[in-house]
Amino acid sequence: MVSQDNRASQDADNSGAAGVANERHLHVHVHVHDNENDGERDSGLVDANGHRNGTGKDDRDGGDEKNKSGGDGEQKGGHENDGNDGNDDQGEKGDEDGKGKDGKDGKRKGPGKKPLIILGIVVLLIAIVAIVFWFSTRNQESTDDAFTDGNAATIAPKVSGYVTKLAVNDNQRVKQGDLLVEIDPRDYIARRDEAAAQVGLARSQLHQAEVQYDLAKVQYPAQLSQARAQETSAQASLTNANSAYARQHGVDPRATSQQSIDQSTAQQRSARADVANAQAQVKVAAQIPLQLRRAAADVEARRQQVEQAKAQLAQAELNLSYTQLRAPYDGYVTRRNVQLGSLVQAGTSLFSLVSPMIWVTANFKESQLTKMRPGDKVAIEVDAYPDLNLSGHVDSVQQGTGSRFSAFPAENATGNYVKIVQRVPVKIVIDHGLDPNRPLPLGISVTPKVTLQ
Repeated sequence: MVSQDNRASQDADNSGAAGVANERHLHVHVHVHDNENDGERDSGLVDANGHRNGTGKDDRDGGDEKNKSGGDGEQKGGHENDGNDGNDDQGEKGDEDGKGKDGKDGKRKGPGKKPLIILGIVVLLIAIVAIVFWFSTRNQESTDDAFTDGNAATIAPKVSGYVTKLAVNDNQRVKQGDLLVEIDPRDYIARRDEAAAQVGLARSQLHQAEVQYDLAKVQYPAQLSQARAQETSAQASLTNANSAYARQHGVDPRATSQQSIDQSTAQQRSARADVANAQAQVKVAAQIPLQLRRAAADVEARRQQVEQAKAQLAQAELNLSYTQLRAPYDGYVTRRNVQLGSLVQAGTSLFSLVSPMIWVTANFKESQLTKMRPGDKVAIEVDAYPDLNLSGHVDSVQQGTGSRFSAFPAENATGNYVKIVQRVPVKIVIDHGLDPNRPLPLGISVTPKVTLQ
C-alpha cells in the first residue's frame, strides 16, 4: 500500500512538473513570436549592457536560442521524471533570463522631442525672414515691364545724288560734327555758281537804277522850268495873234483882203492851242515828287532783286553743304542701309544715330502709382548685365495710358466691357552706374524698384 501511495504521489508530481514545463514552453514560444514581429519594425536594439547591436535579428536569434535552451531544459527535466529540483531551478532561471532579454530587446524607442524642436526652429526662421522681407519691400514698387529708351535720330539726306564717300561702319561711335556720308557735289557746285552770277547781274541793274534816280532829281525840275517857259512863249504868241485878228476885223473890208482876215483867224486859234499845250506840259512837269518816287521805287525793286539773287545763292550753297552729312550729336551708328556708290533720294533713311544718354521707360500698373511721385529713388537691374547696378529717380509720369495712345485705342463704349488693369509709362532718369565703355542698347529689359517716400 505504501509503495502504491508513493508511486501515485510521484506520478502526480511528474504530471504537475510536466504541465508547468509545457506552460513555460508555450509562454516562451509566444514571447519569441512577439520579439520577431518587433524586430521587423525596429532594426536597432540595445543589448543588456546598453550598447546598440548591429542588427536586431541577431539579438532575437540569441534570445530565442537561450529561451529554447531553457525550455528544453525544463522539458527534459519533466520527461525524465527524476525529481531533480536542481534541473527545474535551472530551467526556471533560463526562462527568466530569456524574458528579461526579450523585454529589453523588444521595447521600441520613441522619436522624442528633438524633431519637434528642430521643426519649430525652422518655422521661426522662416517667419523672421518673411517679416524682414516684408518690412524691407513694403515701400517698394517694381515691374518687369520696363525697357531702356533714348534719342535715336534718323539720318537722311536733303538732296539726291550718288554716295561718293562713306565714312562710318555699323555700330561705330561718332562725335558731333564728324563726316558720315558725302554725296557727289558737282551738280550743286554748278548751281551755286549760277546763283552767284545772278547776284552780280542784279547788282549791276541796281546801280543803273540808282543812277537814273539821281538823274531824275535834276531832270524833272528842269523839265518843269522848260514847260513854264513854253507856256510863257505860247501866251505871247496868243497875244500877238489876238492883235492881228482884231486889226484885220476892225478895218474896212475894202481896205484888207479876205485872205488876211482868214490868216489872222488861224494864227489866233493856233496860238490858243499852243498855250493850252504849254499849260499841260507845265502840269506834267510839276509832278516832280511823283516822278522822283517812281525812280526811287525802281531803285528799291532792283535792290530786292539783288536780295533775291543772294537768297538763291545761299540756297545753292546750302544744297551744296547738304551733300555732306555730319553727326548732329555724339552717338552710335545703327541700322545702316547705305553703301558706297548708292543713289540716294532726298528723305531716304540711311541709318540711325543713337545717343548714349538713355533713360528707362517703365510701364507700371495703375494701382502702383498711388504713392509714386517725381523724385523717388529707383534701383535698376539690367537683365543683360546682372553685375551692373544702376540708380536713378522718377522723372515724370505720362499723362495717359499706353492703350490710350496706341494705333487702335479701346472703344469701351461699345459691346461688353471687361475691366483690365491699365499700365502707365513712367520715365526714370539714370543718375549713376552707367559705364561709358559698356553702353546699354535701346529696348533691353530692366527691372526698376522704386522706393516710395
